[in-house]
Amino acid sequence: MTTTNTTPAKKGFIPVMLTPFTETGKIDFDALTGLTEFYLEAGAAGLFANCLSSEMFELDEAERIQLIEHVLKVTNGSVPVVATGTFGGPIAKQAEFVNRVANTGVQAVIGITGLLAEENESDEVFNGRVEELMRLTGNVSLGFYECPVPYKRLISPEQLHQFVSTGRVTYHKDTCLDIEQIKAKLNGTNRQPDFGLYDAYMVHAVESLKAGSAGLSCIQGNYFPELLVWLCDNYNNEVLAAEVNRVQQFFIDNMDVMHNVYPKVAKYYLQKRGVKMNGYTRRNVGEISSDVKEQVDKLYKDYNVLQHELQIKSVL
Repeated sequence: MTTTNTTPAKKGFIPVMLTPFTETGKIDFDALTGLTEFYLEAGAAGLFANCLSSEMFELDEAERIQLIEHVLKVTNGSVPVVATGTFGGPIAKQAEFVNRVANTGVQAVIGITGLLAEENESDEVFNGRVEELMRLTGNVSLGFYECPVPYKRLISPEQLHQFVSTGRVTYHKDTCLDIEQIKAKLNGTNRQPDFGLYDAYMVHAVESLKAGSAGLSCIQGNYFPELLVWLCDNYNNEVLAAEVNRVQQFFIDNMDVMHNVYPKVAKYYLQKRGVKMNGYTRRNVGEISSDVKEQVDKLYKDYNVLQHELQIKSVL
């Protein structure tokens, strides 16, 4: 997962993985195998396991490790895997779990920015916590995720430059939703060959890729990962400029329906696609109403039309 701004470095799509459960609420490892293979067959450049889409806050520590280890077993080194390792409390405690996650063999252990400092604490406090975490985790490769839970704490371009310059931070999942901030974060960090910024906001996906982002890491990959891979491959293809613009608009137009009752709605969509998994979620997001189901069914039909016209081969 590397990037430079000397183009044309290949862009990658990193799915934020779902966690399949059985009807009784246990992790369904057979379904997780199938889901992991689905991402890989779609062309994912890597995987983000044990993330918010994975319902990581609804898993206990043992389950988090089991989940990560299973994904690593299925991938068998074919693509890099990153996974969350910070879940609140004293930094020393967080560092212990970061080391446990690192020992599974992931490429980088991801820190949730909103769990490294309270919302009312300064950037100086946050920076100090990151430095402490680095001291307590040896040479473990780290990353950041500006997760919206428990609150969204954004890292400034200056902070990101400082962290990346240590050589320890190799991954950043950005959720700032601001293309100018993305460009500022890339200015400087993109000279670090082992660092990659992955953008979560599909509204400016094409512009972000052109600005130098290493790729995309977004929930839309839990609907049609093949389309994300296609966009990463073709975002700068002048021959396909009209098609690229159409794909960008498709994501913009369908943003709301894909976020509604998530991740349950994504599991419903994947079931329609033929992915063998249960719709059970541990996170209480409510039920899929008839209106939402109708919107998702339309999304399914609209994507099938788009996929056919772009001649994108479907995994299923």
